[in-house]
Amino acid sequence: MTRSGSTPSTDARLIDLRRELHRRPEPGWREFETTARLVEEIEAIGVDELAVGREAYDPADRMAVPDPETIEPWIERARERDVRADVLERTRGGVTGCVAVLDRGAGPSVGLRVDIDGLLIAEATDEDHRPAEAGFRSAVDGTMHACGHDVHMTWGIAVLKAVAASDFQGRLVVFFQPAEELSGGGRPMAESRFAADLDALFAAHVGLDHPTGTVVAGIERPLAMAHVDATFEGTSAHAGKTPAAGDNAMQALGTAISNAYGIPRHGDGMTRVNVGYAEAGSASNVIADHAHVEAEARGETTALKEYAKSRLERAFRGAAESHGCTLAFDVVSESPRADSDPALIDHVAETAAGVSGVETVLDTADFGASEDATFLMERAQADGGVATYLVVGTDHPGAHHTPTFDVDERSIQIGADVLSEAVLGFGDR
Repeated sequence: MTRSGSTPSTDARLIDLRRELHRRPEPGWREFETTARLVEEIEAIGVDELAVGREAYDPADRMAVPDPETIEPWIERARERDVRADVLERTRGGVTGCVAVLDRGAGPSVGLRVDIDGLLIAEATDEDHRPAEAGFRSAVDGTMHACGHDVHMTWGIAVLKAVAASDFQGRLVVFFQPAEELSGGGRPMAESRFAADLDALFAAHVGLDHPTGTVVAGIERPLAMAHVDATFEGTSAHAGKTPAAGDNAMQALGTAISNAYGIPRHGDGMTRVNVGYAEAGSASNVIADHAHVEAEARGETTALKEYAKSRLERAFRGAAESHGCTLAFDVVSESPRADSDPALIDHVAETAAGVSGVETVLDTADFGASEDATFLMERAQADGGVATYLVVGTDHPGAHHTPTFDVDERSIQIGADVLSEAVLGFGDR
């Protein structure tokens, strides 16, 4: 569907908030200052319940949590920046994020999920990179919002404000989810009491190669995914004098990588495996006794992901055994496939068609990647509700996850309006 529509005048306060969040990115499970800033915004709106950190979910349900030595410098940085002590206490140990609830009596229970973490990418300093030119480039070395989560958080605050100021009847739950880039935060949010019995769950992303003015009402075919770490332990020996005394972890690693890419594809649908990082050895004259690899398995369905993951583990264990090594195989994080529901797709499409600045509405589009919002979608659907993952397009230089990523700030207001009207409209059903 294509229509002509005027471009909305973006609320300057939303632009300011997005730029402030853009300047202070923090990676997954380290979003201490980010959480505190969100808490301030939510408290200013006034909600019926605000759960912060471990109040929002069970910390034991987290995945891909960095070790304490990795987390500690980020909380120290937050302390140095005078981040609220009460928020730091509630998020200590890397239990970040929050959930805000507006309870407006009898009516549907509606959820909105937005993610809050940045990426360990150094932002561009070029003069033609607008955040650098306009003075809101990341102030955190080696870290940036390279995927639009600063915009997503701004949408979450905008929706809370709009619903709080309306005559909405029902319950709105906004999940400000940490650690999406690690695929680590979706499961604990979905397992929490706040995700129970939702009638509808909206998740949203900016861009994804769709231009400003385009809205995709619901993505199709997100891939189920598993991140894995594997460590091979062998026996060291002198490579010249006693090579036969060693059990070569380097050889096990090489065999494992070769075997991984030889995993048969499945007749029931698409599967993917990739080895993205590997390291081994210490010197040219030493048989390597240690090797480490980070890899992933994906599938068109959750069952196909399980197939690819199990075959990946089998390939790695076979490689370890053939070279006399032991293997530690750890699933760091994973997420299921969950599809957008046609009824909610129709609702979003109809809503978006009436929003100023929206020129093209697509019912669906292929996603081709993975997202741990699927945990919340799956929970809503299991409890009898409906869910959708929608996309609000934005013109952006460079791809997502690159140093030059930025957004067209017109998409901030468009997304805020689409999501607010979709929530309010669902409440009127």
